[in-house]
Amino acid sequence: MGDYADLRGVSTWYETEGTGEPLVLLHGGLCANDTWGAQRPDLAAAFRVFLPERRAHGHTPDVPGPLTYRDMAEDTVAFLETVVGGPAHLVGWSDGGVVALLVALARPDLVRRLVVIGATFRPGPECFAEPGMLDAMTPEGPDLAFFREMYEAVSPDGPDHWPVAAAKVLDMWRTQPTLTTDELARIPAPALVLAGDDDLMTLEHTCALYRAVPGAQLCVVPGASHLVPLEKAALVNGLIKDHLTQGEVETMLPVRRAPARGE
Repeated sequence: MGDYADLRGVSTWYETEGTGEPLVLLHGGLCANDTWGAQRPDLAAAFRVFLPERRAHGHTPDVPGPLTYRDMAEDTVAFLETVVGGPAHLVGWSDGGVVALLVALARPDLVRRLVVIGATFRPGPECFAEPGMLDAMTPEGPDLAFFREMYEAVSPDGPDHWPVAAAKVLDMWRTQPTLTTDELARIPAPALVLAGDDDLMTLEHTCALYRAVPGAQLCVVPGASHLVPLEKAALVNGLIKDHLTQGEVETMLPVRRAPARGE
């Protein structure tokens, strides 16, 4: 089921399905809710799933000015408050993971548990595994053809607006986000950091994210890329459900999670 909600003046498209604890799925950059097709049925069998499409993505129109992760995070906070009606689990993929981190940092009261997939906390040039990748991307180039077709099929702004929206996203990737490890250390939500072993983000950057968020768990999926939710759907879905329903992590030989001496 789909509908529009006015979030901070942005007419935001969202869909819902399932019953249970609320779970918000946050899609990647230049994407729409269709990219969650391998997750929706499985997760909706266990949760009340909410799928908002952010400004300038999918069925949600663009707005004047540049796109920023912080604006989209504030939109997501408004979505949690007005549509979900309270705290929820957040699962974010790529740009959606960035938004999830920002929401968890700004409004920890609204985030139960957190899963970030193929996410970054620094600008693309600092963490992309393929140097110069952003320099080769243009709105009309072959690298973005798949995203262009997805956008043109549903955007209320029409296909002619694609170059504008795509250029805004590319500019955002070049300069944002600008989180520090000290900021990430203030996130209290139990987090799972997940990536493919051949992800767009370097493994070093993914590990830095994992180490910065207190008590986070890490999963690097073998034989997978930045599209790991599609490539390894059953595995990823199981990992998400396990993380969102588990209690405190207990292992037989803890090191990182070992109690401090004297406790």
